[in-house]
Amino acid sequence: MPRATVGNHSPPLLLRVMLALVSLVAALLSVTTFFRMELLHHLPWTKGPVDNSSDSCSYGHFRLGGMKDCLSWLSCKVIQNEVTVVKLIGRGAVKQVFLAHWQGHKVAFSQLAVSKFSNDFFHGLEMLKGLQSVYVVKLLGYCEEDRTILTEYHPFGSLVNVNSVLEREGHRVFNTWENRFRLAIDYVMFLQFLHNSPLGPRVMCDSNDLRKTLSQYLLTTDLHVIANDLDALPLVNRSAGVLVKCGVRQLQGDFVAPEQLWPFGNDLPFSDDLMPPYDERTDVWKIPDVTDFLLGQVEGSDVVRLHLFQLHQDCKRTVPQQRPSALMVLQSYKAVYTSLTQESELSDSYSSASHDM
Repeated sequence: MPRATVGNHSPPLLLRVMLALVSLVAALLSVTTFFRMELLHHLPWTKGPVDNSSDSCSYGHFRLGGMKDCLSWLSCKVIQNEVTVVKLIGRGAVKQVFLAHWQGHKVAFSQLAVSKFSNDFFHGLEMLKGLQSVYVVKLLGYCEEDRTILTEYHPFGSLVNVNSVLEREGHRVFNTWENRFRLAIDYVMFLQFLHNSPLGPRVMCDSNDLRKTLSQYLLTTDLHVIANDLDALPLVNRSAGVLVKCGVRQLQGDFVAPEQLWPFGNDLPFSDDLMPPYDERTDVWKIPDVTDFLLGQVEGSDVVRLHLFQLHQDCKRTVPQQRPSALMVLQSYKAVYTSLTQESELSDSYSSASHDM
């Protein structure tokens, strides 16, 4: 019987070693990906400004970048004497927003634009105060008598600008499906928070079209999404049988949920009194459209869309109760993100190992 040579056994041995190494890499990637997702809101994406979302100040206090201590929300007197308005940077139906300076910091100074919308303005202020969190723009102070609000300034502006920001010279390296998908995760995180907020389940009503919806959020310099405009967040109180209606005018178009449309067609003129109310599942209906915009047209974004296809189909179910909750969408988004990033990293590691053989 001929003796086996070392050369006859080398390939299987080398293959077993390589497979063992790949398995080890896969295990390590699983662990690191898990921790990455757990720290999703605490890891800056750039080497620029540090994400301040992890700053911890007690309720009624704030801290801006470079500040050592937390300060109480600024009073009317401080705002009147220490805040310098620079220029108008935005205007809506309820308020106008100015870039301003306070003690060397750029801040956003909001002022009631039209007196008849004062109820909306003060509702927004109460929501801003009650929903302070990593999901909402930082409140710095307010003056009810002057109808003004001071918040943290974010130079990238609203989420409407995400494409132009990521396509800028110097930012293109961050224009990836991973970063864009994480923006969508941030967006759904806020909806999940809103639907289970300390002020009760709330509905994001200023969302009658895609652009209007995007304008309610800010894009931070470390590429996170935070809610900014909270002027229209009615309360859902199921125990009291109270649902909501977003305004008193008839809504139209495919972007709004079916239950937000006038159900009686042309047979009966629109009447707010006859319009049936609805709940927070209207926000879920809009998630696929917002996410599709945020994913953009970059390499890998269509793969993400493919993995989200069935989930987004469920979000678009005509019957609101058949749609997933924002929490279910968030859990699915995180699972898809984890799976795709792990698959990508494992593929890169295997390709690198094969190249080195």
